[in-house]
Amino acid sequence: MEKLILLGGGGHCKACIDVIEQENRYEIIGILDQPEMVGKKIMNHSVIGTDDAIMQYVNDGVYFLITVGQIKSASIRRKLAAILLEHQAKLATVISPHAYVSKYATIEHGTIVMHHAVVNTAAKVGKHCILNTMALVEHDATIEDFCHISTAAVVNGGVHMKEGTFMGSNSVTKEYVTTKKNDFIKAGTVFKGEI
Repeated sequence: MEKLILLGGGGHCKACIDVIEQENRYEIIGILDQPEMVGKKIMNHSVIGTDDAIMQYVNDGVYFLITVGQIKSASIRRKLAAILLEHQAKLATVISPHAYVSKYATIEHGTIVMHHAVVNTAAKVGKHCILNTMALVEHDATIEDFCHISTAAVVNGGVHMKEGTFMGSNSVTKEYVTTKKNDFIKAGTVFKGEI
């Protein structure tokens, strides 16, 4: 199994740990978080340092996954991704064994596909995305980098979701619409695109 470091120890991290353990592809060797969290445990995994330790673990050849959540902004995830890119870190791609990803779909590195999510044929999902529990990404949809498709959200066919977009729980898009960069789609709403 490849060794894996998680960046961020909040609630999203807990959900990620469960998916990672179910996939059984990576061995989590620790979590990097804020100084006050060092030494604490999150679901049997220790917080072993802060972001300052990234370079040390890059040199050890481990993989990384950003496990900081994203609601209003992807700024923290972008900052961590820039550090990983600068140090040429290896990025994990995690797909729950309880998810369905078409063999004709593309999932880029740094992305997590969580339990019971579906990514259908010819869909493209960028880097550092979160496809949360029961999210649906339909055929021919494009999800750019740093997007978060929340629990039970539906991205319909041919949608183009621009970088940094957040899509709230139980929201749905009309087919073949395009969001703006860093768009925010509220939970339970229908996104119809520009009028």
